[in-house]
Amino acid sequence: MHEIHRKPIQERISWVFELARRHGEAFRSPEAWLARERYLARHPTAIAVLKCMDGRINIPVATNTPVGILMPFRNLGGMFDLGWPHLGEVLAHHVLRMTGAGRRVLFLITYHWSKGNPQRGCAGFQFDTAAAIAHTRDVRRQVEHIFGNGHDTVYPLVCGFETDEEALVIHGVGDVVLDLSTLSVYDSATLEPRLAELLPDMPEQMRLDLVPLLRGNLEHIAQVREQARRQERMLDIEHREWMICLGRGFDFLHTPNLALIIGPYSPTLAEPLRQAAAIIEGNMRAGRIPDDGFLLLASVPYDEIGVDRARAELKSRFLSDFAAEVIRNEFAALAGKMTKRIAVLDWRSRNLELLDGEAQGGG
Repeated sequence: MHEIHRKPIQERISWVFELARRHGEAFRSPEAWLARERYLARHPTAIAVLKCMDGRINIPVATNTPVGILMPFRNLGGMFDLGWPHLGEVLAHHVLRMTGAGRRVLFLITYHWSKGNPQRGCAGFQFDTAAAIAHTRDVRRQVEHIFGNGHDTVYPLVCGFETDEEALVIHGVGDVVLDLSTLSVYDSATLEPRLAELLPDMPEQMRLDLVPLLRGNLEHIAQVREQARRQERMLDIEHREWMICLGRGFDFLHTPNLALIIGPYSPTLAEPLRQAAAIIEGNMRAGRIPDDGFLLLASVPYDEIGVDRARAELKSRFLSDFAAEVIRNEFAALAGKMTKRIAVLDWRSRNLELLDGEAQGGG
């Protein structure tokens, strides 16, 4: 599958929409639905992840978590400001919907870096990991300002993500951290008491619901190391993205390093688009991907047919046109290699519906 980066652009585009179709079919299957229902019955905490648009950051894959459990929010560098009108509304709506159903909410506020080479870190923060950590702590304070700092219902948790081995680092009280790359799968039984010591103010049920993600990450780290030992994977992973995805609803991209995913949250949306276009251009220049083209895909989810879907269509078209204009104005040569696709996503079925072609199942 990793060889898809080397294929001609039209072959890559066909492949990604076939991936979306298969993902949608799997998500809608009775077995998958029952598995999600069973998981949520055992682990009722609603978990949202604030993360960078970087294609190497895929928390469901890195934690072996079933698709549809974690709610993603993406932006350049994982930079968020809860004062942004749209972002604040979306997060508040999510929290109120979850708490209205009797569920607590855990926010994983993430930053990322590479231990092998600082230049493989976060370009959004100019590879300054200390600045990225400081920002996540600012976001944590904003979450506490809105939802309270008692942490009984909403808990903002700062998490690092090391991209070489895809290992999580959990930040606790003060400067204490739990670096999962220092543990092994044989330490899984110790995760719960470690979390209790690290996060004494986290409700017990929330800790119990976080443990499966950490256990899954230990298993994933072991898998990454084994793949590296067999030379099936390089630990010094660099950018190889060949898609810019704008909007929401890209769960089907569960293969890391395919796409730069930008949420529609920042009032200065042009900035992450510029950064994404520069990364794509750099990937072509360095020969990490072919220079025959890239895909710009806009997607907006909807919950109900009728008005809600019609609004999603307009929003998706706007996002696509806005992004294309930014790229044409500032990356003229790259714009000549751009293929646009516009879609809406039926959130309940994860059916990705292309507005300029036939429907594709995805999420």
